[in-house]
Amino acid sequence: MALTPVLRRLHGRRVVLASASPRRRDILGYTGLRFEVVPSRFPETLDPATFATPHAYARENARRKALEVALRLREKDQRTPDVVIGADTVVAVAGLILEKPRDKEDAMRMLRRLSGREHSVITAVAIVLFPPTPPSDPDDPRDPGAPPPDPEVTSFHEETRVTFSALTDELLRDYVDSGEPMDKAGGYALQALGAMLVERAEGDFLGAVGFPLNRFCRELQGMLGATPDPAATPDPAATSSSASP
Repeated sequence: MALTPVLRRLHGRRVVLASASPRRRDILGYTGLRFEVVPSRFPETLDPATFATPHAYARENARRKALEVALRLREKDQRTPDVVIGADTVVAVAGLILEKPRDKEDAMRMLRRLSGREHSVITAVAIVLFPPTPPSDPDDPRDPGAPPPDPEVTSFHEETRVTFSALTDELLRDYVDSGEPMDKAGGYALQALGAMLVERAEGDFLGAVGFPLNRFCRELQGMLGATPDPAATPDPAATSSSASP
């Protein structure tokens, strides 16, 4: 697969997923990458009304989640993480942002609003990349107690367009009573029972589930730089041989 070389470059590095979501953990785990799960303590109290778009709101939530964990671990642990990943998913319909329902009645209100309509599922991801720590040099005049350099932070989002069938209250009540909507943005899970509500979806399926893996790999590649091509590396033995008289 074309995207796996960038993931191999993270082997041996400390990678942290700043999310308690089992869906994000499972999707990132598909890659075979070894990572820690450290849920963010960011309180998510941002006011959606202060953001120009749902995308901007989700991206700022993802950025703050990732930075909270990154800076907390840098202060707490002797080993600074190399990469911290944060994410946030929202559902938006007609400009209104739907997050996780507060209770069953809130879930019913959300699902009634989505019934028979198209809406957007937006997942934003933030990647915090700490620069490599250089080996200590006793002759380096810089203060050894100086704080490490600030990390590089990038964020992006993927939008999936989802259309619900026209749904009866009886069906919606049965779905809400299943308990599935209660920890899901918009009150449903596209990858589980909630799929029965969906007539069609266009876009990144894993993004709608909670983590756009393809885009994540591409963005990470851009942060880490081009993957070295082994075929372009000269063979020292061949160079030595060709230089011999």
